[in-house]
Amino acid sequence: MKPLLILAVCALAASLSPARAEDRVPQDQADMTLSFAPLVRETAPAVVNIYARRIVEQRQSPFANDPFFSQFFGLGQAAPRVQNSLGSGVILRDDGIVVSNYHVVGGADAIRVVLSDRREFDGRVILSDAEADIAVIQLEGASDLPALALADSDRAEVGDLVLAIGNPFGVGQTVTSGIVSGLARSGGGMGQGRGYFIQTDAPINPGNSGGALIDMDGRVLGINSQIVTRSGGSNGIGFAIPANLVRQYVEQAEAGRAEIERPWSGIEVQVVDAAMAEAMGMPAPRGVVITRLHPDSPFSAAGLQAGDVITAISGLDVDGPQELEFRLTTMGIGGTAAVSYWHDGAMAEAEVTLSPAPEGEGESLRISARTIFDGLTAAVLSPALIERFGLPLAAEGVIVTEVEGAARATRLQKGDVILAINGIEIRDLSDLETVARAQSRRWQIEFVRDGQRVALRIRG
Repeated sequence: MKPLLILAVCALAASLSPARAEDRVPQDQADMTLSFAPLVRETAPAVVNIYARRIVEQRQSPFANDPFFSQFFGLGQAAPRVQNSLGSGVILRDDGIVVSNYHVVGGADAIRVVLSDRREFDGRVILSDAEADIAVIQLEGASDLPALALADSDRAEVGDLVLAIGNPFGVGQTVTSGIVSGLARSGGGMGQGRGYFIQTDAPINPGNSGGALIDMDGRVLGINSQIVTRSGGSNGIGFAIPANLVRQYVEQAEAGRAEIERPWSGIEVQVVDAAMAEAMGMPAPRGVVITRLHPDSPFSAAGLQAGDVITAISGLDVDGPQELEFRLTTMGIGGTAAVSYWHDGAMAEAEVTLSPAPEGEGESLRISARTIFDGLTAAVLSPALIERFGLPLAAEGVIVTEVEGAARATRLQKGDVILAINGIEIRDLSDLETVARAQSRRWQIEFVRDGQRVALRIRG
């Protein structure tokens, strides 16, 4: 056999023979014949199973779940019921800091975390946010655990290869592969107002929630959150919370915060469409136009006005309200951010301070009176309260912050903005105290709840 032929045969045999020790992560199309096994071996030990238990009240009345009757009347007798949930989580610190979804562990009375090597730990939530669907958990007595690093999710591109690791349907740890299908996904069905997601076609089934979306460098690109489905199964449209948002939550949890603190924008915006872009002389529709500014808004302080179009923050595109909130949240409190915006037919730049919503004067009142308002606490609306309760920037007046004791008979809830009582307009705490102390057998309370004006008539 000729020497060249011998070399060719040897090379072919080497390419077809097993070489587990030389397996590596696929880097290009030619490498797709190789295995993901090295990447899985490296990352899977840091993905855990989470078993959460919560005790909930199950109402017996057939009207208890009615959206109208349930918010005003205590129908039916509440019976305690144990509710169990199964999900996944990712270890991000070797001392037992785990990130999962709020919908997996939120409100849990007991959390049990099981590692891939079958070790088990009790966990407690140290920071959570229902709107972003994120929960940070501390494992009790944990040390020297396998942990994964977070990727820079702003560098992700559509088409990047990813792995999803979790515990779907409780069958045990499972790995699926796919690509990044889309970026900056937000809107209906994905979060409660602050949703901002990476889309992937890697299957994310029930139980995968809270698991890891891994990039090809073995870093956490996102935390798997949910799927969009009509049948209840995986249809190739899954969503993960970006790593840059997760990083901010972990850092604040490690700093001892129990709730996330976000920079406040103090503005209301809407997406720029083609007609708006043409009217403003923009070369193409992009960004978000400011429709309202609060007087205390840091954007107002930086010189921006209603009608200006924000196109980027710190060089990163902003093309929707959720994306604006996302960009600000990932930057955290303190310092400034460079804002690019379209103003009077040209691009401009400004530095915006990253600070929380102002508390205002901090005026509040707890009513102590022999009326149905005894135990009600209210406060004058401030930017911080507007932000906390998700109210419009133009909201003014008095807001309910606590309802205890006899005040429960009013059917008022935290976040209600009181407009009038017995026909008397409530403009400040003095008005509320005067009316609430008056003796009456019948009360008419007018307030705003979830953007709807409500009027209640109560005998007291």
